[in-house]
Amino acid sequence: MIRLDSISKQNGQQILFIEASAALQRGEKTGLVGPNGAGKSTLFRMITGDEQPDEGQVLVDRGVSIGFFSQDVGEMSGRSAVAEVMDGAGDVSTVAAELAALEAAMADPEQADALEAIIERFGEVQARFEQLGGYELDGRAREVLAGLSFSQEMMEGDVGALSGGWKMRVALARILLMRPDVMLLDEPSNHLDLESLIWLENFLRGYDGALLMTSHDREFMNRIVNRIVEIDGGSLTAYSGDYEFYEQQRALSEKHQQAQFERQQAMLAKEIKFIERFKARASHAAQVQSRVKKLDKIERVEPPKRRQTVTFEFQPAPRSGDDVVNLKGVHKRYGSRVIYEGLDLLVRRRERCAVLGVNGAGKSTLLKLVTGTTEPDAGSVALGGSVKLGYFAQHAMELLDGDLTVFQALEASFPQAGQGSLRALAGCFGFSGDEVGKRCRVLSGGEKARLVMAKMLYDPPNFLVLDEPTNHLDMATKEMLIAALAQYEGTMLFVSHDRHFLAALSNRVLELTPEGIHQYGGGYTEYVARTGQEAPGLRS
Repeated sequence: MIRLDSISKQNGQQILFIEASAALQRGEKTGLVGPNGAGKSTLFRMITGDEQPDEGQVLVDRGVSIGFFSQDVGEMSGRSAVAEVMDGAGDVSTVAAELAALEAAMADPEQADALEAIIERFGEVQARFEQLGGYELDGRAREVLAGLSFSQEMMEGDVGALSGGWKMRVALARILLMRPDVMLLDEPSNHLDLESLIWLENFLRGYDGALLMTSHDREFMNRIVNRIVEIDGGSLTAYSGDYEFYEQQRALSEKHQQAQFERQQAMLAKEIKFIERFKARASHAAQVQSRVKKLDKIERVEPPKRRQTVTFEFQPAPRSGDDVVNLKGVHKRYGSRVIYEGLDLLVRRRERCAVLGVNGAGKSTLLKLVTGTTEPDAGSVALGGSVKLGYFAQHAMELLDGDLTVFQALEASFPQAGQGSLRALAGCFGFSGDEVGKRCRVLSGGEKARLVMAKMLYDPPNFLVLDEPTNHLDMATKEMLIAALAQYEGTMLFVSHDRHFLAALSNRVLELTPEGIHQYGGGYTEYVARTGQEAPGLRS
């Protein structure tokens, strides 16, 4: 359906592709992977025709429809979410617009003379609309929006009033409703809660077109893709299987390449030693010449490219008391909406509590109550003895001073720390070399999240409260964070939609329900085994 034929592409000084080739066939669900800046978004734009390769060509079969979802959703306002989604449904939305115009024309007295022709055209357009499934379109649009956690009120309301994250869901719903022959999805799992994520997973598994997508969610990728295309060093390499299989194959291939490289280096060293030893002896001149020629002809094996891996180790956090936070008889409402009524909860030292619940169950509210960011209407919230709190919230990224560089932001937080120590901290969180000189205002969402986390974890609290800490983080940084938090000896209370993160770190689950909190020991894996569901909203 789509073929990339020996494409080369350069952005400024950066070479993204060198005579790279790949193909996308119907029914293939392909994950696109590669380090940040490798050219994933550029590849999408070349397929849609928004950018052209410098050399080579992108070939799309005639008549193939392409739907592209990216993080840049553009402006939306002035109509309902349902209308916005239906507008992206391809041919059927064009036919629907003509049908609406003809209906208006039939009721317009000024067009009475042309009524017969209008009625005839209306019949033709209506038949076409029916053939395209137009009358089911509204229902299908609502079904997709409900799957992405929209309430009826949000579906009907002005899309312009929605936050950026919800607008992204509207843009995603447009592509899903369109069901094109090829879907290009750039980070569709960002900004989704766990229920929406699992719904999208099932939707994409049932989609019969070709899919090319990027995602920083390992579990999501694993369950959907049956093929991986990797961008590395300007080339495109395809691997059959899911993301986990790709990782194993890549590690195996690196191991083989390293062994080949070492064998060749040992052979070359032996030959060079012989040449150096006998080059001055006339009696060995022929042998020396023969070996020099042989070395010239040998194709050199390159060592495998080393992926930059970051590691972070916590300083030991001071020990807290055994009772870390205690909520007694807490009431909380927003307007007429009751969030908590008589909530009791005790979190004890070294517990790692994952908070689950459907949208609106009060997950973020619980974290705000615990951190003192919001006050209860009644009842009490008390932190235990010697508790030092660290709170990661999405709004914290907006509080960074845009005029400061990454290094200055760290320096302002830790004026007593040495330059070397702060540079090492920045490096652990993916800011190496010149990147520490970037101003905070130009940082991406992922870079801001890493900086906020670096500031929070350098002088570690003994009680971490984390609200969606993995949003915007790439897989390598997530793995670093999971490895670091696995060694952390303090207490954690966190909300996350990343199942790998939940399973790796939780040892207790707090499920928020209208009846109160259901508690599960053993963490997220135990919760799934006990309930048979991966998220509360999916339980029948």
